[in-house]
Amino acid sequence: MNIHTREVEKLPDENDVNDALRVIRKWVAHAENSRLRSPDATILARLLPAEYPKLKDSYPDEFVADASYIDEMPDLQNGPSSLIRGQNRQIQHVGISNFRLPIKFQSRDGGDQSLETSVTGTVSLEADKKGINMSRIMRSFYNHAEKRFSFDVIAAALDDYKRDLESFDARLQMRTSFPIKVSSLRSALSGYQYYDMALELIDKNGLRTKVLHLDYVYSSTCPCSLELSEHARRDRGQLATPHSQRSVARISVVLAEGKVLWFEDLIDLCRRAVPTETQVMVKRQDEQAFAELNAANPIFVEDAARLFCKVLNEDSRIGDFRVIASHQESLHSHDAVSVLTEGETFVQTSLDPKLFASLIHVG
Repeated sequence: MNIHTREVEKLPDENDVNDALRVIRKWVAHAENSRLRSPDATILARLLPAEYPKLKDSYPDEFVADASYIDEMPDLQNGPSSLIRGQNRQIQHVGISNFRLPIKFQSRDGGDQSLETSVTGTVSLEADKKGINMSRIMRSFYNHAEKRFSFDVIAAALDDYKRDLESFDARLQMRTSFPIKVSSLRSALSGYQYYDMALELIDKNGLRTKVLHLDYVYSSTCPCSLELSEHARRDRGQLATPHSQRSVARISVVLAEGKVLWFEDLIDLCRRAVPTETQVMVKRQDEQAFAELNAANPIFVEDAARLFCKVLNEDSRIGDFRVIASHQESLHSHDAVSVLTEGETFVQTSLDPKLFASLIHVG
């Protein structure tokens, strides 16, 4: 005769309870909404403590997040589509803006210089994806940050984070202040002129577009004011001065396939179109020379747009382009502005309401 003793079920201890609660919380964190509305979820919710457990209030220096712990951590951005708030729609651009780091740029003469650079990186997001892991854009970019930068290096960084984030379109823009030493007009002085510039690589529908942006700062003497001043001098012997003002042109150009356009090349084109670039170092003879240079090149804002257009159209390295000019008038309490585009890249019906307000050169 076989005698079977009753198996005594072990009562759960505190560790067992904590393990069970951890499993329940993990399930609640990762379950879809439809499952959370089930009767089981309602019952389990009653088993969870009504009050939040007492938490440690000191930083755990000794804690190490191992692979198992990291795998258990909630990741809402990569959660199911049921977590999407609002309408399930594709987002054209989502990412990060203005993360900064030093980048090594090569000058036209072959020298290198390390410049603080602001980076903006975005990707497209499909309608059924909750979000992206923003830090992957930075990590992908940092893998290339020690290299001397060119559009080829930007393309490699773009490939990395496009692959990491499983996106179909992407964009990467690097903005910096590029220094060039320039000489004064008549004296032997020289100093550094700083140019706000940006490199942009756009990947859309499998096609890539390379764009170079430049803010060129110049002086614009009003042709009408110049003529009126001369009329007062000639006909009435009245001293009069024409008004001129600091002006900014934002030049954006698409690089033709297989062509190289240095930062310095684009600056030279702008100087050829409008030679009244603001000066860095001046003595009296330079100030007089600048007054003469302005008198020889009076321009309305319409003239400026067309002069830039002419030199850009004549350069085979440049495809589509856009010129935005702002003459920040000393006569009026408002600015005179113009926009001229060539090709389809920059055509747009609506403009950013603060576009022209951003064309301010801060000394």
